[in-house]
Amino acid sequence: MIQTTAGTLRLPPRIHVGEGARAQLPRLLAEFGSRVFAIVDPFVATTPAFAGIRRALEEGGAAVTLVTEVQPELPVASLDALAARAREAAPDVILAIGGGSVLDAAKVVALLAAYEGPLSRYYGENLVPGPVTPVVAVPTTAGTGSEATPVAVVTDPDRELKVGVSSPHLVPAAAIVDAELTLGAPAGVTAASGIDALVHLAESYTAAPVEPVWDAVLPVFTGRNVFSDVTALDAAARIGRWLPVAVVEPDHREARRHLAYASLVGGMSFGPTGTHLSHALQYPIGALTHTAHGVGTGLLLPYVLDAIRVDEEAAARIAELGAALGSTAASESARVDDAVTITAELGRRIGLPPSLAALGLDAAELPRVAELGLASRRLVAMSPVPADAAFLLEILTRAHEGALAERSTR
Repeated sequence: MIQTTAGTLRLPPRIHVGEGARAQLPRLLAEFGSRVFAIVDPFVATTPAFAGIRRALEEGGAAVTLVTEVQPELPVASLDALAARAREAAPDVILAIGGGSVLDAAKVVALLAAYEGPLSRYYGENLVPGPVTPVVAVPTTAGTGSEATPVAVVTDPDRELKVGVSSPHLVPAAAIVDAELTLGAPAGVTAASGIDALVHLAESYTAAPVEPVWDAVLPVFTGRNVFSDVTALDAAARIGRWLPVAVVEPDHREARRHLAYASLVGGMSFGPTGTHLSHALQYPIGALTHTAHGVGTGLLLPYVLDAIRVDEEAAARIAELGAALGSTAASESARVDDAVTITAELGRRIGLPPSLAALGLDAAELPRVAELGLASRRLVAMSPVPADAAFLLEILTRAHEGALAERSTR
């Protein structure tokens, strides 16, 4: 493996992982105060598990304000409304229970409860002026890793693409990862979120090395990272083994335990490192096709891996990923081949569409998608291979055709 010797780690001060870990919530939240603003997925709010959480909080003396109006894709106007309610409640802490959209909504509400809007003031990197209202994040899906990241992604009608707010101040104050809360999640949600976690791991592991400038303000995403080198491959192996099981058997406890942990590690890996080309291309693809984020990134991953193998260090890392996913090939080149085919086959096994054409994306749109992908500069900058529009268009064309043919450059 190509060794990395530099890195940055930004994590919640406390992370609890394990079945039943939600029982820590009353003690943990009480450390911040008694006024709890709970942003909860509307379905999760109807479950016995959440009823038990709320009862335990209130029996411990907490005053809980519950909101469940979290809209898909997080339109900015809906977040302004949630933030107004939070300011009225004047919470000591925000409790977020749900999937990635709920956790990202909580980060934005925490920001707007502490600082004056509009949210657009904070689009981009390092523009949050200081600490926000503490967030305790409790994921109910295994995919985004948002419980451990400094990013919230929202939809602004004035922008062509989704837009992010990225700041170390958005890292939650604590994360509770309780796999029991993911039991029974629908197959489609499990597949899309689980494969996105694999993309987080693969892209953070293959991210470009960036020389840190230690006497300057560090960017949020700092490139190849010694910490993710330690964790990413183990987590990727867990997803490769257990994601198909969870898709078919939604109540399989062991599968859910491994996926919940791997998703968390995915967030820990890409939070400081950054992701790259699958994510850059999925933002415009998602806008055009209204496709779930993980479906797009998961479909694109094997094509991105195949494209960046032209870089020697990236190829060595892709080979390591192939071995983690089960390749026993003797040569590095063959393990790279296996990484590409195994990730593609995993997508097929969990029900991802076979091509961008199957998503409904017209071939005539591909040049425009490539140009829009380049607009995600912070993502493209993390590619280990310098990427221009032609490079992105090649990836898109092959993904549109569903073609993983041999490259002449090998």
